[in-house]
Amino acid sequence: MWNLFFSLVLSASYGSTLRYKSVERIKAVGKHSLIGASGEFSDFQEILRYLDELTLSDHMWDDGNSLGPKEVHSYLTRVMYNRRNKFDPLWNSLVLGGVKKGPKGEEKYLGMVNMIGTHFEENHIATGFGNHLAIPILRAEWCEDMTFEEAVKLVEKCLLVLLYRDRSSINKFQIAKITTEGATIYPPYSLKTHWGFAAFENPSKGAVGSW
Repeated sequence: MWNLFFSLVLSASYGSTLRYKSVERIKAVGKHSLIGASGEFSDFQEILRYLDELTLSDHMWDDGNSLGPKEVHSYLTRVMYNRRNKFDPLWNSLVLGGVKKGPKGEEKYLGMVNMIGTHFEENHIATGFGNHLAIPILRAEWCEDMTFEEAVKLVEKCLLVLLYRDRSSINKFQIAKITTEGATIYPPYSLKTHWGFAAFENPSKGAVGSW
C-alpha cells in the first residue's frame, strides 16, 4: 500500500508578528488527494473555495469516477498561471499529493505549483525556506521504501533545522497521510527543542565586524 506524507508548520504572521499559532494548512481534496499550502492564508482559503466547486461539479456527474491527484494538480497549475497573467497572483506555493487505483495498480502522485504557475512532480517537495535547507537532507536520506514512522522522523529532523534558522517560525506543526483507503490528518503537536548549543549562546563570537 502506497503512503504519501505531508507536514506543515501551523503559524500565520501579521507582518513580522507571529500572530496565529494554530492555523491548519493541510486539507483533503475529494477522495484521493491532499493539499498543503505555504504563503498567504487568505489566498489559500480562496483556492479551497475553487477546489470545493471543482469536487462538487465532479461529484454531480455521478459517472462512477472521481478526480485523482494528477487531475487536481493540473487544474491548480492553470488557476495559478491564469491569476499570474492577470497580474493578480495567488501568493501561495501549493503541494498536491495523493494515491488512486489505476490500470497499473495503486498510482501515487506528488506535485507542486507556485504563485506564477511553475510546477513539477517529485518524490519529495519543500516550499519556502525548506527549498534551501530541507531538500538537501531529503535528497540524502529519503528512500522509496521508508515506513511511515521513518518518514515522520526525517521530516521532524528537517523541521528542527528550519526552526533553528528562522526567527519567525514555531515548533508546532501538523502531519497528514494518504493511502488508497483515504486521508488522515493528525492533530498538531510540538517538537522538543534544545537551545544550549554554543553557537546560540554566543552567535557573534569570531564574526568579522560584529558588535
